[in-house]
Amino acid sequence: MQHLCQVFGVHRSSYRGWRDRDKLPSETEQKLLDQVVEAHAASNGSAGARSIAKMITQAGTPLSRYRAGRRMKQVGLASTQPPSHAYKKADQPHLDIPNRLDRAFDVKAPNRVWTGDITYIWTGARWAYLAVVIDLYSRKPVGWALSLSANTELAKKALTIAYESRGEPPELLFHSDQGSQYTSLGFRQLLWRYQMKQSLSRRGNCWDNAPTERFFRSLKTEWVPETGYRCFASAKQSITDYMIGYYSALRPHMHNDGLPPNVAEQAYWETQKTVA
Repeated sequence: MQHLCQVFGVHRSSYRGWRDRDKLPSETEQKLLDQVVEAHAASNGSAGARSIAKMITQAGTPLSRYRAGRRMKQVGLASTQPPSHAYKKADQPHLDIPNRLDRAFDVKAPNRVWTGDITYIWTGARWAYLAVVIDLYSRKPVGWALSLSANTELAKKALTIAYESRGEPPELLFHSDQGSQYTSLGFRQLLWRYQMKQSLSRRGNCWDNAPTERFFRSLKTEWVPETGYRCFASAKQSITDYMIGYYSALRPHMHNDGLPPNVAEQAYWETQKTVA
């Protein structure tokens, strides 16, 4: 060791000081590590360095994605996000109801354009079906329903919950794919009752409803266990916790410049009050 110190021009006392240093993190560093662990746990293990950095920064502690990445590595954390999925494309329009949205996903205010879709979730012994309604302004889920049947009533229930919880907003555009639930007479009558204009994706084109598809991808990769849920009740509780507790209130969203949907909407309404 004496020879190495001579080669590198390091005094032996300096080496001994470095060797015998206190290896425990400082109080400030330990607090930051704890915040990283908590943010990762809040995301069910899905958040990467970028998301964790934004969550901690929003909580009042400035943190870059690179510092977050080093600390994730230090405590043995990693994101569970899978690689991106390639969507199928098609060009056949619906004959009766056009694609009025036409991928204009950048909406300037809440309660102007909603999108809807249905996906499947394993619940112990059989599939359950989740219908959601997303507000395109903030990408917030404003209505959802879970059922053992993927029928029209499921889509109607999700839309009704969204409509009533958002104060019955007027002159909405509702966009979905061409699933039978959304093209049925019962669902179209409900849209007419709520005075909503309908828009449908082109047949087989996932990109026409990309924000809703992306929400389902986030739900399944960030939250839903790989083996599904033990039962219907646990699935319903867990999915509700995700939509209300994590996705809407905590999870940074790129569309909102890193803000969770609730924060983005709150900022919009505060700006409107100031202008008024």
